[in-house]
Amino acid sequence: MSYIYESTHIDVTPAAAWDALRDWGALHTRLAAGFVTASVIDRGDRVITFFDGSVVRERLVSCDEDARRLAWSIVDGPYRHHNASAQVSDDGHGATVFVWIADILPATLTDRTAEMMEFGIDAVRRTLESADRVVGTR
Repeated sequence: MSYIYESTHIDVTPAAAWDALRDWGALHTRLAAGFVTASVIDRGDRVITFFDGSVVRERLVSCDEDARRLAWSIVDGPYRHHNASAQVSDDGHGATVFVWIADILPATLTDRTAEMMEFGIDAVRRTLESADRVVGTR
């Protein structure tokens, strides 16, 4: 099993970042615009389309308001096993540390998944910081 970790600093409040992260159906507009081009809720699952045309079905595992942590699993896609989480926390100065972790099988998908997560976390930072300038969430 492969473990992939990405983190970034985002110049928005943790409350603003959490509000976007926990909005399960708005991934393509509020959290990762450009990286995710479509997000549709189907029987509780989130079916997402990435910028490269690939599509996966994600199932929400947990949404922890106190920890500001969301966990999900890809249940229809290229993985034999996929479990991921994203969490926001305060950097000590009122901005956000955003952490995204995934455990995957098979290991042959590690490089591709790590590359996608790197693109994805950059999109999260850009999307949230752009939204902050528009609506003044910081």
